[in-house]
Amino acid sequence: MHRLLAACLILFASAAHAQDQRRPSHCIAIADAAPGLTYLHKAAWTDPVPEYSVRIQYIAHASFLIQTPGGLDVVTDFTGFIGNTEMIPDVVTMNHAHDTHWTTAPDPAIPHVLQGWGESHGAGITHHLDLGEMLVRNVSTDIRSQFGGREDNGNSIFIFEVEGLCIGHLGHLHHEPTPEQYAALGRIDVLMVPVDGGYTLPLATVIRVVERLKSSVVIPMHWFSDLALGNFLDGMRDSFAITFVESPSMEVSLRSLPDRPTIRVMRPAWLRDPD
Repeated sequence: MHRLLAACLILFASAAHAQDQRRPSHCIAIADAAPGLTYLHKAAWTDPVPEYSVRIQYIAHASFLIQTPGGLDVVTDFTGFIGNTEMIPDVVTMNHAHDTHWTTAPDPAIPHVLQGWGESHGAGITHHLDLGEMLVRNVSTDIRSQFGGREDNGNSIFIFEVEGLCIGHLGHLHHEPTPEQYAALGRIDVLMVPVDGGYTLPLATVIRVVERLKSSVVIPMHWFSDLALGNFLDGMRDSFAITFVESPSMEVSLRSLPDRPTIRVMRPAWLRDPD
């Protein structure tokens, strides 16, 4: 009896300790199992993020702010300007195809600046930044350079594992991932995908990538006109639901699953501190 009681206490202590850690997303281990998601709108980016949720704010072009309940602020494809705000992100990621995806002079106060390219041409780079509440990792892919050439391993698809979610940002991807790259990505619950139709992926290819990843939520980015966005949406209507978010931000959690994979269209807006 005493042994049974001791075993129960150990099990309870282990469970309590686990709750203090990052909620595991299992992005690789169960890549085919999609979790539930819920959306809570009309929340300001300066408000606290509800427990078990992640807030995603579309800033501009390919830049998003990802916020956690614990107060982490992460900006993707950081250009050095995110709006009229004094907020300093905890993490920024960058890809260097064009100056709309990176900066040569990030604020030195930013604790973690993650480049999507290696120190030498074609070398690639590997990130595995464990912040406790969030894990940031990447998968290297090729990139189309600013002057039309190709740089092997010059782009990174960044994956943010937080609150049990796997959030993926394709960056300036210009080719379909290889089978090995798809496997390294694993399950992507929320996907930011460039839909310009030519500067990155041709329309037919981006549709194939999105349908292959089968993300529960897809957020279009990197379009230069409503025509390009509309062409993408028209190509996805048969396999994805399409909804328009009234706000430039939404909150996502593992609570409920859409009846079908859903494209969430958000209009970008620069960050602005409250008056």
